[in-house]
Amino acid sequence: MKVLVTGATGFIGNYVIEELLKHNIEIIATSSNEKKAKQFAWFKNVKYIQCDFAGFDSSTNYFLFFHQPNILIHLAWEGLPNYKSSFHTEINLPKHKALLENLISNGLKDITVTGTCLEYGMQEGCLSEDMVALPSNPYSIAKDELRKYIEQLQQQFEFSFKWIRLFYMYGNGQNENSLLSQLDRALKNNNDVFNMSGGEQTRDYLPVSKVAENIVQIALQNNVEGIMNCCSGTPVTVKAFVEQYLNEAGKSIKLNLGYYPYTDYEPMYFWGSIEKLNKAFAKN
Repeated sequence: MKVLVTGATGFIGNYVIEELLKHNIEIIATSSNEKKAKQFAWFKNVKYIQCDFAGFDSSTNYFLFFHQPNILIHLAWEGLPNYKSSFHTEINLPKHKALLENLISNGLKDITVTGTCLEYGMQEGCLSEDMVALPSNPYSIAKDELRKYIEQLQQQFEFSFKWIRLFYMYGNGQNENSLLSQLDRALKNNNDVFNMSGGEQTRDYLPVSKVAENIVQIALQNNVEGIMNCCSGTPVTVKAFVEQYLNEAGKSIKLNLGYYPYTDYEPMYFWGSIEKLNKAFAKN
């Protein structure tokens, strides 16, 4: 079996490939920067093919170009974490539509694509996959439009399709502007206080290693298709999450709550349902 992973050098991609290496699978990894890819421990254990999707060529058969993979795990998505940029709808969306249609029309039979919990929009509470998507920023709108486009392709081509809505994740290698990256930096610098929001917003967190494990399990199974949440199913306030992180690290710092305003592109209280995820992982 051959699995193609796009976005291989990204935060999630690195962990997904490490997880795939635990299986008896031929891995084809792609990203736009081979020099960066060579820095990862997995590089010598995969077939790496450099490809910059910004230079997409409709005359190329990308299914053949990527050595006819059995499964695609499509993680690539540029321009994050700027969720409000029109780049997502104007540049990313048409490019990713074209790439995935090219792969599918030329023979790809099984695809797994990562979406976002932000597709639920400003809905609060426990978010389940049967809820209507109400994306409210360019990033989530583009992702939702991509999902719907792939679903339309299923009317023309026969293939398995899994769409993973990622919730919040953390771990080594994440964006330097993420919450825990900033906290680690403050601790390293021996700062007296850590500036953050009020911390009362409720979220759903998973370590990125567990996210990668879930992505691989979802991609390799066919019990359940369609939209699936990738989350813990456990709500926690951001303040409690930060306090737990400090406690586990044996560190302390004064939290300057309320320094930053709450974001306007996500609701205050939400987490994900894991009912469908559990069904996908259930033994036959």
